[in-house]
Amino acid sequence: MKEIMKKWNQLSLVKQIIIGLIIGIILAVTIPEAAKPITIFGSLFVGALKAIAPILVLFLVMSAISQHQSGHQTNMKPIIILYLLGTFAAALVAVIASFVFPVTLTLAAGAQNLSPPGGIVEVLKGLVMNVVDNPVKALYNSNYIGILAWGLILGFALKNARDTTKTLISNFSDALTQMVRWIIKFAPLGIMGLVFDSISTSGIRVLLSYGQLLALLIGCMAFIALIVNPIIVYVYIRKNPYPLVFKCLRESGITAFFTRSSAANIPVNMSLCENLGLNKDTYSVSIPLGATINMAGAAVTITVMTLAAVKTLGIEVDFATALLLSLLATISACGASGVAGGSLLLIPLASSLFGIPNEIAMQVVGVGFIVGVLQDSCETALNSSTDVIFTATAEFAKFRREGKELFE
Repeated sequence: MKEIMKKWNQLSLVKQIIIGLIIGIILAVTIPEAAKPITIFGSLFVGALKAIAPILVLFLVMSAISQHQSGHQTNMKPIIILYLLGTFAAALVAVIASFVFPVTLTLAAGAQNLSPPGGIVEVLKGLVMNVVDNPVKALYNSNYIGILAWGLILGFALKNARDTTKTLISNFSDALTQMVRWIIKFAPLGIMGLVFDSISTSGIRVLLSYGQLLALLIGCMAFIALIVNPIIVYVYIRKNPYPLVFKCLRESGITAFFTRSSAANIPVNMSLCENLGLNKDTYSVSIPLGATINMAGAAVTITVMTLAAVKTLGIEVDFATALLLSLLATISACGASGVAGGSLLLIPLASSLFGIPNEIAMQVVGVGFIVGVLQDSCETALNSSTDVIFTATAEFAKFRREGKELFE
């Protein structure tokens, strides 16, 4: 047993996760009933990540701001530009793909009990109101816009505090970071439980009838991840972008795919940023912010599902209107995390641009929940891994300007 554990510990985390993934698939296909108890590993893993993420973000931001040296740049402006550029590019790709490969839907009843936002003003109002949310409530509900806001305010308020106070906050931040490392060590077991649960409960058959729609959604997201993002990275750093892109997809995208939660993946992303040698003052703010406004996958989902509904109803759409949809999807996607149900509940908002009644749009949302097993997983993987890619890109672009060595 000692030899087995020794060899296991010598494997990289990614290889351990892949082994857990394979075991989960085999158990789900062969003995789904007998192996059902292993789903608890997935629940515990996601639960632990979700539990620690809000308090981790609060203390990291407080520590970074309170100890920030005047004149030391945190590089946030180019990161925010990259977030918005990436989200708009994703919506634009989804529009073009929907015109080249049009799909129609078999509308299914469902999602009638959900309440979509009434308009873009309501989405943005919800986003802004989250900034002034009660700090305790923000922590409890994992409202990262609110947590970021209070972390920044407390950090600035503590800039003139005694060094002992700042050291205490920094020690808490380091302790929470260490706890994250411990939790991530259990990722192989967690992924095994999550993949087992997905396959044994949802199966693959239910998705086959929506194969064309899924192919378009996943194809767009793959194109963003493997073509568009690398082009953006190359423009900034003038070096082969794929080592960085593949590292982020491997170490962030895989866990995000199975947890299906950007919030749960925040600790994973922060650990990856640390491994990449990025500035802690920057990524402690940019990663939780990215989990809120960097929503390329959500922009793809909103755009593709809306244009599929438009095609199904036989509505003629010119490219200029579709381009306007890209802009609307970008703005809406940035507010997706502040809306119950995420990106799917923003489909009625986008559909209203084409005069589609809410009753029909909510049927499209129902279809979205059916394909959500794969759609939401891919969406979260793209969103979350891109947070690290763009944070690293801004940092490495700065290194390039200063003549420093980039990543290997």
